[in-house]
Amino acid sequence: MSVGPCAVIEEDVSIGEGCVLAAHVVVKRHTRIGARNRVAEHAVIGGDPQDLKFRRECLSHTEIGDDNDIREGVTIHRGSREGGRTRIGSGCFLMAYAHVAHDCVVGDQVVMVNYAGISGEAVVEDGAFLSGFVGVHQFCRVGRLAMIGGLTKLVQDALPFCITDGNPGRARGLNLTGLRRAGFPADEIAALKEAYRMLYARTPLKLALTRMEMMGSSVVRELADFIAGSKRGFAHPER
Repeated sequence: MSVGPCAVIEEDVSIGEGCVLAAHVVVKRHTRIGARNRVAEHAVIGGDPQDLKFRRECLSHTEIGDDNDIREGVTIHRGSREGGRTRIGSGCFLMAYAHVAHDCVVGDQVVMVNYAGISGEAVVEDGAFLSGFVGVHQFCRVGRLAMIGGLTKLVQDALPFCITDGNPGRARGLNLTGLRRAGFPADEIAALKEAYRMLYARTPLKLALTRMEMMGSSVVRELADFIAGSKRGFAHPER
């Protein structure tokens, strides 16, 4: 492990092999960091939540996986409840001044561009891409391989495999480039196109979900399950 000048590592911290912490990095107490992470200058990991209900004596944690690139000024806050935790997976790229709030769950291979921020208890699934200045409302979910356009205000769940953009965010089409880069076969992409057409046409949601289940595609089923599990509603396709 390499630790730069003026970095601060508080008590009850675990940092894995091969990590590089640059100058002025702060790792707060109750933080667990995996192997081969790179943390740039002035990042703060495991800071107290920005939550009026939080009490400083609360024992909560921050957990970060392996092989993440955390750039300058990134802030990641620990959980706000006793035993709570903020989790970030592996292989993520958090660009300068991105923010991950308390009790969030960020999957693997997630990209957050400069100044993107996710509010408390949000979930960002594997492979999602949040462009610059994206704001995600608390409790929202961003689905797997979703692409969120710059400056998007996301107040509902962002569909997996789709591009979401605007204020408020609306689905604009499939993230075809992301799907192809992820190795999705042509038949699965075609099935997702058919499922998206049903949502675009505003087929009654219950009927659309039933038809998706009948298509026999695992990724379409994943899309249907994501929609069925939404508590805040989802960003419907823009017509």
